[in-house]
Amino acid sequence: MSSQQQSLLTVDIERRGYGRRYSSLPVDERTRDGFMIDFEGARTRPDQIDIQPGDTVRWRDGERHIEGIVEHVSRTPTRLIVAVGGATPLPPEGFYF
Repeated sequence: MSSQQQSLLTVDIERRGYGRRYSSLPVDERTRDGFMIDFEGARTRPDQIDIQPGDTVRWRDGERHIEGIVEHVSRTPTRLIVAVGGATPLPPEGFYF
């Protein structure tokens, strides 16, 4: 695996009553408290990404799977900033992706 592939940060977004909204959505920054997507120079704009408070967010952190709930979403003309709460590791024996 190349170093470029290893540094790719993604999240999965699910919505209760709807199902999977995004699989492997690329993000520019990701922490346990949230993530940010920078749209500078991109065709897609922040208001075109449908993420709402209450959505479930899952991602990999090394070998671990982490899950949290979207608490707040803010948009600027070039950035989507999502605050995530309650991020906890999921049991290793589950299937999440």
